Amino acid sequence: MRAELPGANCGGCGYAGCDDYAHALVEDPDGVPCTKCAVGGPACAEKLAAILGKSADGMEKEVAFVMCNGTTNNAKKLYEYADIPTCKAAKQLFGGSKACPNGCLGLGDCEAACEFDAIHVIKGVAVVNRDKCTSCSACVKACPNSLIKIVPDNKAKVLVRCHNTQKGADARKGCNVACIGCGMCQRTCKFDAIHVENNLAVVDHEKCKKCGMCVVKCPTGAIQDLIHTPEQLEKIKKSLAAMEAKEAEKKKKAALEAAEAKKAAAAKA
Repeated sequence: MRAELPGANCGGCGYAGCDDYAHALVEDPDGVPCTKCAVGGPACAEKLAAILGKSADGMEKEVAFVMCNGTTNNAKKLYEYADIPTCKAAKQLFGGSKACPNGCLGLGDCEAACEFDAIHVIKGVAVVNRDKCTSCSACVKACPNSLIKIVPDNKAKVLVRCHNTQKGADARKGCNVACIGCGMCQRTCKFDAIHVENNLAVVDHEKCKKCGMCVVKCPTGAIQDLIHTPEQLEKIKKSLAAMEAKEAEKKKKAALEAAEAKKAAAAKA
């Protein structure tokens, strides 16, 4: 099993490395999916499944994802809406009752459209149950704000829960956890997997290694991680801070050496 894994030890699978993931697959072949290695991709999953005597069919399962975390605690309200209780109707009245023009209106048009009980409005925002979702796209069509998209279940584990394309200051006025387009995630990512486009961070799931670095560096918490526990994210945060401090010290030392060299050259001249 270990020989078929790429040996990147990136932790993207949610385990400590390739060795740990290989052990988990052997110890619990029915409970641990063979499709968690993002680096190896489908080809690796097929080989792992063959060793386990399993089929890798269906590993490209897709699910719906709501690009909003504008709960009642996070999103600011403009007024109390008390008309026809649908998102479509609320959208017609000044764009809805929430200050964010692109946020979830929270009246459940998606919930009503879903035949599989896979999406519900919780604290004012729609939330998908991935285990029940069949990626039928009914909720996608029902959302008047185009907030819901279909993503690959296995690959899309790091997601931006925001759809606001306003500039940072305006976005924060409407929601505490809005993406402000600061580019911190883009600068932090070592895999070129996340970029700010039209004031909004966008993840390339084909490149994302699910390392969690963009998650811990996001100043507003707009990026969601479905792999790491809060404790693991805290460890990633500390590790990243240590690396940044080391790099800063290295740059400082280089700058001092350059200044000394310049001073010596001037004295010699």
